[in-house]
Amino acid sequence: MSTRTATCRCGQLSATCAGDPQRISVCHCLNCQKRSGSSFAAQARWPDEAVTWAGEFRTWTAPGEPGKQATFRFCPTCGSTVGFQAEGLPGLTAIAVGAFADPAFPPPVYSVYEERKHGWVGIIGEDIAHYE
Repeated sequence: MSTRTATCRCGQLSATCAGDPQRISVCHCLNCQKRSGSSFAAQARWPDEAVTWAGEFRTWTAPGEPGKQATFRFCPTCGSTVGFQAEGLPGLTAIAVGAFADPAFPPPVYSVYEERKHGWVGIIGEDIAHYE
């Protein structure tokens, strides 16, 4: 079984994920844009029990686009969000793809909230499902 480890920028907080992610997606919602500081956010989801956390973290809970709560885990030292859990997808932990710092990470299969996508962004590839 493969494992991947994501870390915050300073390396103090990590999430080790066992096996392959169940879902890899790109989100264009305004909340993800603000959270990531970019025009979209990419995340991979594993079953909660496949993710092992190490290091100190803080949490922040806020409503997401559909009004359901999401709880974010971030490093109290550097502020990087490493992962989150959302009521809309119970039993799964989302890890920020960028926290793996792996250009060979598998591509997304979902692109969601595309009505908020920046006009200059294109999510391309085979078998990607696009949702407004």
